Amino acid sequence: MKSNQFILDRMLKSVVLSFLGIVVMLCGCSPKATEKTVDEQGPHLEKRGNVTQLIVEGRPWLALGCELGNSSSSSREYMAPYWEKLRESGVNTVLAVVSWEQTEPQEGQFDFTVVDNLLADARANNLKLALLWFGSWKNGITSYTPTWVKRDTQRFPLAQTPEGKPLPIFTTLGDATCEADGKAFAAMMRHLKEVDARQQTVIMIQMENEVGLHGHPRDYCPLAEAAYKSQVPQALIDWLTAHKETLLDETRAAWEAKGCPMAGTWEEVFGPSDRAAEIFMAWNYASYMDRITAAGKAEYALPTFVNAWIVQPEDTRPGNYPSGGPQAQNHDIWRAAAPHIDILSPDIYLNDFPEILKLYSRSGNPVFIPESRAGQNGAANAAYAIGAMGAIGYSPFGFERNCDDDSNASFRSFYNKAGSIAQLILKAQEEGRIGAAWLKGSEPMRVKDTIMLGQERIVCELVSSGMRNGGAPQLTGGTYDPKAIGYVIAIQNDSDYLFLGSNVRVTFLPADGEGIVGLAKVTEGDFDAKGDWQERRWLNGDEIQLRYDLLYAVDEGYSGQGLNFGRPEPAFLKVELFKY
Repeated sequence: MKSNQFILDRMLKSVVLSFLGIVVMLCGCSPKATEKTVDEQGPHLEKRGNVTQLIVEGRPWLALGCELGNSSSSSREYMAPYWEKLRESGVNTVLAVVSWEQTEPQEGQFDFTVVDNLLADARANNLKLALLWFGSWKNGITSYTPTWVKRDTQRFPLAQTPEGKPLPIFTTLGDATCEADGKAFAAMMRHLKEVDARQQTVIMIQMENEVGLHGHPRDYCPLAEAAYKSQVPQALIDWLTAHKETLLDETRAAWEAKGCPMAGTWEEVFGPSDRAAEIFMAWNYASYMDRITAAGKAEYALPTFVNAWIVQPEDTRPGNYPSGGPQAQNHDIWRAAAPHIDILSPDIYLNDFPEILKLYSRSGNPVFIPESRAGQNGAANAAYAIGAMGAIGYSPFGFERNCDDDSNASFRSFYNKAGSIAQLILKAQEEGRIGAAWLKGSEPMRVKDTIMLGQERIVCELVSSGMRNGGAPQLTGGTYDPKAIGYVIAIQNDSDYLFLGSNVRVTFLPADGEGIVGLAKVTEGDFDAKGDWQERRWLNGDEIQLRYDLLYAVDEGYSGQGLNFGRPEPAFLKVELFKY
């Protein structure tokens, strides 16, 4: 018995030791394996179909965003009342500032309290974050830098006017400034990877904010003067040459004006003009920011974007708007100088949102709007960006301060409804089965729009106060309230169309011009928490009869029936069509 027990003990010990060896081996390998898995599955941009989508935790993510006020995230106590309100408003991604001054109050001494608080509070409310790094510039001005940086203008030089007066703006030619900003940003990204790579709470990074030089087309400090009179960097000439056939019109015009020279000073290559000065500033801003971005991505490679203070109608020259920023006309220069920056985004507060967005989607630039409006106007903007332009997301500015106001009721409803079909939207973006219309009574050319999907021309018209022949009301044509704003997103499914719309009437025409399209079945409904369609009323008769003067309708090629989104509150409708 003793001998047998000894043998059993030895066998058991051998098995245990072998097992422990395997565990030790696996544990020894696991950090590298885990790191590789995180790198491969972390937030990233991915081309799917004709759109670029943001992938988070292995799935496309539609960023229904809110950019906090510039100073809101500096205080956890200030933000405490807002997190739940934002979540209930349908927000799923919060854009929040992390400033250099709070991150590195003393040189080389880092404090990530703001980052950690944002992570904890976002996770508690099941929200994602996009962090805005306010370092060297905010709105083109140097204001979020540490005190030890602000006081040392010898080490961290400022831009100057032609008269030699210093501006409260770092020059882009300050190597020490760029290096210090980059070190702080890299430290923040290193910390972020340590505390968030697994959870993927932070899904994007914005570099600085609305950079560019105020007042003049270019900087006149001694460093900038010397650089402007020097040769255009060969890297830019090589990039222009390699992309000559696909250059934006604004770039081609500046280069061709001098015969596309292959060397020379900035004025010799682009002419003695404000445009040459702006291109010079764009190259230097983009180069500076690419160095900082590269330092951060070396620590944690999250998708990165910059935002543009766009050209305003009253602007007559660069410097009226921040010269050299990532405005649409400068995109080629930014692509050449800043390959580590993924998206060149516009901040849009002007009226003609669709046309501005088209300028910023050229040359395959992914669409993301980090700053714009809320309210009914914002809902229309977001619907158009997501439905017509394949946008990664949309974000009204300062939304936390008034997200629960009555003026934002329709915006909250849009966000919540769009969020309930986010995966349907993203799949339709990828497969090209989605469109959208943006309608505005104050814009005469924007009271009607057409979406081409499947076999149909989907005609969208702003709600009007028209009168049909004989004086009885009709629901199409006539006059339009100049304050009215409407929108619709259309998604083509296998056997029907799904619409999310507000303040709009929708009619259908055959794409080939043959026959008439009828409405076989129209239903209203909503989507539950699981994303399943919950059918409600079947609509017919008065609910879909937009015109009774049928002879006029038939002459125009349609049935007189259509979809009626006549309330500011957005609604879902599904429709099956037939042809006769």
